[in-house]
Amino acid sequence: MEIVRTPEERFAQVPDFPWEPVYREWEGMRLAHVDEGEGEPVLLVHGEPTWGFLWRKVMGPLLDAGYRCIVPDLPGFGRSDKPVDDEWYSYDRHTAALVSLIEELDLSGLTLVCHDWGGPIGLRTASTEVPERFSRLVAMDTGLFTGYQKMSDNWNHFRDFIASHRDVRVAMPIRGGCATELSDEVVAAYEAPFPDVDYKAGIRAFPPMIPVTPEDAGAAEGQAAARYLMKDERPSLLFWADDDPALPLDPVGRAVQMLFPMAEPLTVIENAGHFLQEDHGEEIGRQIATWLDRTAV
Repeated sequence: MEIVRTPEERFAQVPDFPWEPVYREWEGMRLAHVDEGEGEPVLLVHGEPTWGFLWRKVMGPLLDAGYRCIVPDLPGFGRSDKPVDDEWYSYDRHTAALVSLIEELDLSGLTLVCHDWGGPIGLRTASTEVPERFSRLVAMDTGLFTGYQKMSDNWNHFRDFIASHRDVRVAMPIRGGCATELSDEVVAAYEAPFPDVDYKAGIRAFPPMIPVTPEDAGAAEGQAAARYLMKDERPSLLFWADDDPALPLDPVGRAVQMLFPMAEPLTVIENAGHFLQEDHGEEIGRQIATWLDRTAV
């Protein structure tokens, strides 16, 4: 298996992300995560085409409130190694990588915070894989792919764009998924892990990985996780942006709420796009910290 590793100097100018990566070995790869703070652990899982940098604004309030933040870079993203072959990437492998991190760090009493593809991966991990290690769930603009969900036209256009452009321009979905204007420095930080086309297999692999019929790969696992969550009694919290072009609040966000019977009422973040952590990360971090304090066992 051919693997590429993003040179460290690519991350030298990343703004407002002072935390040093921790590296570990998994299946012949070097995977990165950030592990900061002490206290009850919070696992923050990114999606497509982002990396741990996405969570920097959310982390501040959580660390200030006394929580420990564990922020992995999924294989193929951020500072983690990147298999070159698009076919290497699968729902099973991403889930296995996350489970291995949790078990290696021996984490328990976890709160999952997930977004985009971090939802299907994290929610499966917290339901049918190692549910005993999780105490609470927080999801934002994400859900589970069961093969029954209807994808938006904007998402279909994005999938088709990825399929026809091997050298994906990361700036396009990042800028298009935010309600606020991002600085060039922030956009460059999202582009940093991907110097050229060989580093972008993980980005290309996620859209076609979504099952669009119940018979597609990954659909059965998504269905099993959904069945688990709909009977789950753990406290849960769901955020959704009011202007997500890929996963609209109506009907997607309202439908996802049904996965979480113990959830607080859906929290709508105003003036926000799909990457709501960029638009209102500090506000979201404060809300999560307040909710964690209120739901402490």
